[in-house]
Amino acid sequence: MPPKVKITKEDILNAAVAIVRNSGAQTLNARTVAAALNCSTQPVFSNFETMEELRLAVVKEAETLCGEYIRQETEKGEFPAYKASGIAYIRFAKEEKELFKLLYMRDRTNEAVPEAVSFGDEMESFVQNYTGLSREDARMFHLGMWVYVHGLATMVATDFLNLDWDLISRLLSDAYLGMRKQYGME
Repeated sequence: MPPKVKITKEDILNAAVAIVRNSGAQTLNARTVAAALNCSTQPVFSNFETMEELRLAVVKEAETLCGEYIRQETEKGEFPAYKASGIAYIRFAKEEKELFKLLYMRDRTNEAVPEAVSFGDEMESFVQNYTGLSREDARMFHLGMWVYVHGLATMVATDFLNLDWDLISRLLSDAYLGMRKQYGME
């Protein structure tokens, strides 16, 4: 009978996420994961063929967590859904700084980039349906808002600014109203 597996793939992934969360993506390697699990590197490579495979699993887990922030903020009903998604994105950047940096601030120079990069087809459709803008105008509207929200989130994630939530809410409203005016939706 084979020996009982003591360290699971999920254990390894959880340890890797915790390492990135606490120390940043640059500290993720087989040795730091093994040390966190108090084992050799053998279980890491028994469950993940390469460190790149583990890193991609951490990215997927971070994406899931960011999506959960958006879902929860939207379900609260405190803000309209579009604004709630921006608030959630900034909250994720503030509360999960290193996971935010992994997702949205990493160097992608050597990554394969799809021919047509989407800035959120789902959100573009939402904007189009909500505002009545053409598909292209909705795309540009959302891109402009996302660039603004991402800028705020980046400043929060890097501790460049420490803004309170009332001010963040006001800034997002002002940007949204400005975009509405830009597209003749006063």
